[in-house]
Amino acid sequence: MADWAPVFIALVLFVLLSPGLLFQVPGKNRFLEFGNKQTSGVSVLFHAVIYFALISIFTLAVRVHVILG
Repeated sequence: MADWAPVFIALVLFVLLSPGLLFQVPGKNRFLEFGNKQTSGVSVLFHAVIYFALISIFTLAVRVHVILG
């Protein structure tokens, strides 16, 4: 029986935190832009740091578990 929580958490966070898909921080014109589908190096770095922080919190600190089977 495998723990599927890290897989599901990583997938959901990847979709939600893809820069430019739902939102982008920092944006080209404003600090926060929604749905512009344009990225910059700074926004990719910012979203990567937030992704790492959230996935670390959910998998290590909170220890979310999903057991299938």
